[in-house]
Amino acid sequence: MAATAFDRALWTWAAPLSFVLLWSSGFAFAKLGLEDADPLTFLALRYAVVLVILVPLALVLRPPLPKSPRTWAHIAAVGFLIQVVYFSFSYLAVTKGLSASANALIAALQPILVALASPLLLREQVGAKRWLGLLLGLSGAALVILARAAVETTTPLGVTLSVLALLALAAATLYERRFGVEAHPVSANLIQYVIGFAFLLPLAALLEPMRVVWTVNLGIALAYLVIANSLISVTLLLAMLRRGEAARVSALFFLTPPMAALVAFAVLGEPLPPLAWVGMAVAGAGVALATRVTSR
Repeated sequence: MAATAFDRALWTWAAPLSFVLLWSSGFAFAKLGLEDADPLTFLALRYAVVLVILVPLALVLRPPLPKSPRTWAHIAAVGFLIQVVYFSFSYLAVTKGLSASANALIAALQPILVALASPLLLREQVGAKRWLGLLLGLSGAALVILARAAVETTTPLGVTLSVLALLALAAATLYERRFGVEAHPVSANLIQYVIGFAFLLPLAALLEPMRVVWTVNLGIALAYLVIANSLISVTLLLAMLRRGEAARVSALFFLTPPMAALVAFAVLGEPLPPLAWVGMAVAGAGVALATRVTSR
């Protein structure tokens, strides 16, 4: 009984909070790394380092592999949507002038898309209280970006690329919730990052000069993105999606703009106007309402 209570507490509080912190911080560290490397090249490099870690780990642990071609296909599809489509467009948006916090805000619109599609595609009902939480979260995130709009310039191309990243992330969330299967995290990550590396390396070679300037900042950004984003936060996201409703889990993304703005302020020196703090509080209240689990 104690173990069950602990497990419930872990997935109710620890996992979501850890995910929000690690995922949000990735926007600032990605922008830091992209100052010294081309976007697709940087992603391919990131995935190469992940595989250098995962392959020996898989050889030691010998995790069970998916048993059917269909399972392999589902894992690969989610990996393609997140590791190739989402991250490529997100990184390209940053190189076209979009700030880390603005990029996070657009990604934070994902819960609205997921909530709209969940009743139709997943047969998940989104109740009135959850809708209220989603709208509060959206309002808080909007306040953050409005406050930031006074101190930054946003390019239409950067916004367009970020919106494409948003659509890929929403599609991956819905796909994982509809077709996702239980798989060992090492096996699932290995499959998805092989997919990511296999697609992005030739794309980078074809479309970019593959510029990489080895600096301290690039090393810090790469280390953070490999460990915190690639190995921990993505694993947490997929695990939470398998344990909870897509709309409730996706509501966590409303916390990413405030958290990303804080990290961007600390890491990149991006300004954080007073109104943004109000938006953070509103977004936090909305997420608390939208993700609350009703006691049975």
